[in-house]
Amino acid sequence: MILTAHQVPYLPWLGLFHKIALADKFVSFDQVQYSPRDWTTRNKIMTTKGPMWLSVPVKKNFGQKLCEVEICEDMNWQRKHWASIRLNYSRAPFFAKYANYFENHYLRSVWCNLDHMNNSMLDWFLRQLGINIEIRFAGAFRFKGEKSALVLDMCKQLGANKYIFGIQGKEYCDVKAFRDAGVKPIFQNYIPPQYSTWKGESVPNLSIIDLLFNHGPNSLDILMSGNLTKEQL
Repeated sequence: MILTAHQVPYLPWLGLFHKIALADKFVSFDQVQYSPRDWTTRNKIMTTKGPMWLSVPVKKNFGQKLCEVEICEDMNWQRKHWASIRLNYSRAPFFAKYANYFENHYLRSVWCNLDHMNNSMLDWFLRQLGINIEIRFAGAFRFKGEKSALVLDMCKQLGANKYIFGIQGKEYCDVKAFRDAGVKPIFQNYIPPQYSTWKGESVPNLSIIDLLFNHGPNSLDILMSGNLTKEQL
C-alpha cells in the first residue's frame, strides 16, 4: 500500500494533487504545530498584474496544533477572495462550470476552523479531478516519534510498504530505517507543467484553481504530465 501525508494547504498547488494521485491512502496531518504565514493560510492566483496572494486571516495563538486554528470571525475576507477569483477568472473557459461551488463556499458558508475548511475544499477538488483515495486524519492515531521516525511509525500503523515524501524529505528521511522496516521511501520532485490559459501561458506554482478554471475535466492529465507515475513507483 502506498501512503503519503501532508498538512492541507489553502487552495493547494498542483504538486499536492500529483502526490495524492500516486498514493492509495492520504493522511491529513492535522497534528503539526501551526506556522504563521504558511501555505495552510494562503496561496496564489493569477491576475492581469501577475500572481497575487489570497490569505485567510486567523486568530493568533502560537503553539496551537493546525487542527485547533480558528479563522477570524469577520467574513469580509471571504467576500474579497470570491471577488478576486471572479474578477480574474470569469472569462476562463471552465469558470461557469465551477463558479457555483466557490460562490457558495465564500458567500453562503461560515468557516470557523481553518483545517476543517481546507479539508472540505480538498475533498471537493479531489472529486472534480477524479482522484479517488482514502483519507485519514492524523488526530485519529497516536503516531510516535519526530520527523523521519514519525513518518515511519505512521507507515507501520497503517500498513504501508511505500511512502511518498516531498523532495525536501531527502533532508531528514532515515532511508536505512525505512528499508530495514520494509518500507520503500519515494521522493517526489514535482515539475509544474506548462498549460495554456485565457491570459496566455501559465505561471508555475499557482493554486489548483488556475488549472481547473482553464482546463476543467482535463486538469488531472495535465498536472500529472511529465512527472512520476504510479506505475513507476
